[in-house]
Amino acid sequence: MYNAIDLSKYIVSKCVTDGHPISNLQLQKILYYIQKDFLQRDEVAFSDNIEAWQFGPVVPNVYYHYCGFGAMPISIIKDAFSIVSSDSIFINKIVEEKRNLNPWDMVAETHKEDGAWAKVYRNGLGNHCIIPIELIKAVG
Repeated sequence: MYNAIDLSKYIVSKCVTDGHPISNLQLQKILYYIQKDFLQRDEVAFSDNIEAWQFGPVVPNVYYHYCGFGAMPISIIKDAFSIVSSDSIFINKIVEEKRNLNPWDMVAETHKEDGAWAKVYRNGLGNHCIIPIELIKAVG
């Protein structure tokens, strides 16, 4: 298991190195997809909480770590982080697939009506509330 900041450093580094830098919004969605993938394999990718924010699932400490970039791509690699090679197979697949999507399409995907975000966010009533990992595993 990783912490979300370290995992985000790996993701950002990979994207910058591959010539496909991503925004903080994209990073948040990619972290969510990675956590969901790990949970479906009865593992946990990272221990940090994911919260239901207006534009979808957010890992707050990662959001604030990269918020200085605004909506622009995160183009600076600081303290790159390495992950276990067996995890990189799953993580790289998600990163490479999702980084090419329009960020707003990822927002729409994570906002699906019966999904974990929608069940917690509830039209703003659950804004900034934690999305339980059990719910992410059950309904994505």
